[in-house]
Amino acid sequence: MKRFYTFALAITTVFLMVISGSHLVMAQGVVNESGGPLTEENLLVTRPDADHLNEDHGADAPWITKWYGPDGNYENNGGFNTSGPMDLMAIGTRDMITDVSLSTMEGLLKTQEVDVEWGDDHGGTRAWTVFEIDPTDGNNMNRGGPADNLDTYAVIVIDSPSDMTSVMSPAQDDYAQIWINGEKWHNNSRWTGGVYNVDYNIEVKLQKGANVLLFRCGEGGGSAYFNLHFDDATHDAVTIYPKDATDKVSFFEEIEPLTAVEATGKLATTWADIKRK
Repeated sequence: MKRFYTFALAITTVFLMVISGSHLVMAQGVVNESGGPLTEENLLVTRPDADHLNEDHGADAPWITKWYGPDGNYENNGGFNTSGPMDLMAIGTRDMITDVSLSTMEGLLKTQEVDVEWGDDHGGTRAWTVFEIDPTDGNNMNRGGPADNLDTYAVIVIDSPSDMTSVMSPAQDDYAQIWINGEKWHNNSRWTGGVYNVDYNIEVKLQKGANVLLFRCGEGGGSAYFNLHFDDATHDAVTIYPKDATDKVSFFEEIEPLTAVEATGKLATTWADIKRK
């Protein structure tokens, strides 16, 4: 009889562990995009409607509120379907920075010296700064400019203590494109239906040290928002910048320890070294 009770206790313990793990998975959302980064033939492909989760992650999710980017949007984009395939960063910087390179430390460092010149018809010259968004605001992309037909560029630097697999969850209206460390991990040209609604929980790889993430969002008409958070384990482990910074100068001071890059001949060059040249 004693052996029976011991066996029953073991079975109950395993069952509770499984149930507890299941609740954890549900709390984080189902991962429905993995195997990335996107291959070249899928860089601008939006998956079928049937793949969308339409999960409500709620106000308590750790939505990221501080970002670094141009101090205004690309305006009069002709609609997000028109602007989406265009490399607006390359257009605005004469190819000195591109959408892809802005998601690398090398490209990010160039923003210290290179403004974005989109012309009077598209918002004019944009300097770089730190800005905050309100995740509850269905128009948090507007930033004092026009409400429709615009593209927002937003960057964060994620300091990871180790190589790790993470899950990121974006919400947007309308067209989300996300790059990390020079590779595109997500493309979705459909709005998610609400500021807390997530259609894809995307499994991504973070490297030890600095990881540069670019979230570009294109808007047509109506609401204009972009939101992003990671799984709880990632938020517990990493530090995300901008943290305390309020402008370009303080942002680069904040991430200076992370800005080592590989120069020709594998010589380590820091941001301070680059600044002196």
